[in-house]
Amino acid sequence: MQLTDRVNVLSESITIAVTALAQELRAQGKDVLSFSAGEPDFGTPRVIKDAAIQAIETDKTRYTAVDGIPELKRAVIEKLKRDNGLHYEMNQVIVNNGAKHSLFNLFSATIQEGDEVIIPAPYWVTYPELVKYCGGTPVEIMTDDASGFKITPQQLQAAITPNTKMLILTTPSNPTGAVYSKAELEGLAEVLKGTDIIVASDEMYEKLIYKGEFTSAAAISDDMFQRTVTINGLSKSVAMTGWRFGYMASADTEMIKATKKLQSQSTSNINSITQYAALKGLDGSADEEIEMMRQAFMARRDEAVERFNAVDGLSVLSPDGAFYLFVNIKAVTDDSLTFCKRLLEEKEVAVVPGLGFGMDGYFRFSFATDIENIREGIARIADFVKTY
Repeated sequence: MQLTDRVNVLSESITIAVTALAQELRAQGKDVLSFSAGEPDFGTPRVIKDAAIQAIETDKTRYTAVDGIPELKRAVIEKLKRDNGLHYEMNQVIVNNGAKHSLFNLFSATIQEGDEVIIPAPYWVTYPELVKYCGGTPVEIMTDDASGFKITPQQLQAAITPNTKMLILTTPSNPTGAVYSKAELEGLAEVLKGTDIIVASDEMYEKLIYKGEFTSAAAISDDMFQRTVTINGLSKSVAMTGWRFGYMASADTEMIKATKKLQSQSTSNINSITQYAALKGLDGSADEEIEMMRQAFMARRDEAVERFNAVDGLSVLSPDGAFYLFVNIKAVTDDSLTFCKRLLEEKEVAVVPGLGFGMDGYFRFSFATDIENIREGIARIADFVKTY
């Protein structure tokens, strides 16, 4: 069978591949410790489960509006107003099958051959793949430990060309946990003034902040509000990864209308039960559970950072958000793929090579697992590094 060029250009998600391999090895009876998956180890809060059960019992099981039930869209609007100071109308919001689906719809509606998309590196593995699928060209801006893995206004200015269509911002970041301050976002916003560049702001980890306050890109100024597409969901904040709920908000009603049209011909509405459950994830009902998870993640972060930095040859910045460590292994090797492959084979520890995030010489370590696993995993990694 002859496959299309747009499919052949795609690479499999390395995070999903590593997680699947770890699960396969576990099924074979091996004592694999996996730190590859980007999902909380906590259960979905009871109030959300109960809302889903009630939806099933009351037969909320039929087709809904493509862009989401009205009460859910209102809940998204209220959340964005309450938490982020953003004001949207009903025709400026759409709910999708997870934020990955939001991005796919957004890119499909706005990016075509010849368009350039600026992506700060390291980046979430999906960004450049979707850009290439849509015919666009990823333009990477490299960061490092010294910059806190954040781009500067000068770097952004240098990367802009007449073909630049979009800038992707992720704050907090996957894989580094870096969080842009309000002042840093203002600096980037100043560079974008007078351009037609779209800002895709992925804010999936906004509830997992350990230092300072979270600022939405669209809240910086009216100019940024007009150009920014805010993308978020409930996968990380309330442990709803498998429920598949994401949403997109934009002042550009024509763009939202276009993504709705695309969704109507692909997935149609997202799962109806998820929609009714998501109401409780958005309205503050699960805030106590969100804070409990944040506190647990912060404690794990602190211990994991201390333990990694005590290993000769390894170093890591303490992230301000999300639940990942981006561990620097350059004193050991620049070849993250070989390092991670051998670590899995020899010590049965699964982490994700930095190469998959656009930056070799690092690996991503998820601390969204219990503290005993973290301690044992880092001990195995330390032992592995001694003999690498």
